[in-house]
Amino acid sequence: MKALSALQAVQTALYRLAQSCDEADLRRQFHPDLSPLGWHLGHCVHTERLWLRERLLGEACSDADLYQPERSPKTRRGERLPARDRLLDWARRLQSEHLALLAAPPARARRHPLMRGDYLVWFLAQHHAQHVETMRMVLAQREAGRDWTGARGAPLPPQRPQPPLSLLPGGEYLIGNDDVRAFDNERPPRQVRLRPVRLARRLATNGEYLAFLEHGHHQRRHWSAAGWAWRRTQTSPLPEHWRRNADGDWLELTPDGPRPLAADGPVLGLNHYEAAAFAAWAGGRLPHECEWEAAARLGLLDDIGGAWEWCGNRFHPYPGFRAFPYDGYSLPWFDGRHYVLRGASPHTVPWLRRPALRNYYQADKRHIFAGVRVVFD
Repeated sequence: MKALSALQAVQTALYRLAQSCDEADLRRQFHPDLSPLGWHLGHCVHTERLWLRERLLGEACSDADLYQPERSPKTRRGERLPARDRLLDWARRLQSEHLALLAAPPARARRHPLMRGDYLVWFLAQHHAQHVETMRMVLAQREAGRDWTGARGAPLPPQRPQPPLSLLPGGEYLIGNDDVRAFDNERPPRQVRLRPVRLARRLATNGEYLAFLEHGHHQRRHWSAAGWAWRRTQTSPLPEHWRRNADGDWLELTPDGPRPLAADGPVLGLNHYEAAAFAAWAGGRLPHECEWEAAARLGLLDDIGGAWEWCGNRFHPYPGFRAFPYDGYSLPWFDGRHYVLRGASPHTVPWLRRPALRNYYQADKRHIFAGVRVVFD
C-alpha cells in the first residue's frame, strides 16, 4: 500500500468512528485508561499539524494544550472538546488540507530529511492506525455499559490445551527492522542466538481459557507474586470482554456489539499476569519476543492477527537504540514496567502487521485485544 493512500484510509477511519457517535458518546471517558473518542480524532489531526506545519514549514501550531497528552489530563479531555459538529468539520477540513500538502509539498518540505522515502507519511499513518485500534477499544468498553443480557450467546465447553507445536531450532536469527516504516524501538536490526524451543502454532482459545478458570485459576502456584496480588483485587476472573447472558450462555463484547463466544476462537482481554498464569498452568511459559519474531519470520505461527500476544520480557531498547523522530515516542516507556506484545489483533490495520513490530503495555492492562500463545522448553 502506498504511503499517502494508507494515511488517507486511516484518516477516514478516524473520522467515521467519531462521526458515528453522538455528542455525549464523543466526549465520554468509557474507561480510566482510554481517552474519549473525540479526543483521539482531534489528537491525530493536531499531530498532523505539528509535524507538517510546524516541523516542516515553521508555522505555529495551536491546540497543544488540549491535544498534547502531557498537557491535557485524561479525565478533563472530554469536557474540553469543541462541539461535535465543529470538531468534525475542523478535522475533515484539515485532513484534506494535509493530504493536499503531502501530495504536492513545497520545495522546503520536499527537501526535509523526514520526507525521505515517505518516512513522515508512514509515521503519521501508523500513528493514526494505532489510534483507530484504540478507538475500537473505547467502543468495546461502551458495549460493557449497555444492556447485553438479552443478547444471543453460545455454550462454552472447557477444553484442555493440546495445541499443535512448531520447533524453532537453536541458532542465529535476525531481529529488528531497518525499513523506512520501522519505529525507533525496532532499530537497529541485529543477530541473536536462541536456544531451541517449541511454540504453539495457534493462540490459546476461549474453551482452553475456561478450562484454566475451572481448574487452575485459583491455584497460587501458577501466578507470579505480582500477578497473585493483582488477582486478589479482582471481583471476577473472566477475561475483559466475556459475559454470560440471561440464559447462562457465553458472549463476547466487541466494538460492534455482543456476539456469541466461539469456543475455538482466540481468547481476548487478558493482561500479562493472566497470560503468564495460563501458560504456566498449561505446562509452558510466555515466549521471549525474540523467539516470537524468529518463529514468525519462519512461518511457524498460525493465527497471527487473532490477538496481541503477551511476551515474557519487558520493553527495552535494542543495543544501539536512537530515539527518532522525537524522544517521547519510545524512550519514556523503557521504564521496567511495560511488557512487550507481538503480532496484531483483529482490529489492527493489515498493513501495520509485521514480524518486527513491538507493542507494549503495563502488566495489569486488560482492555486491549490481547491473548496468549504458549511456548515449551
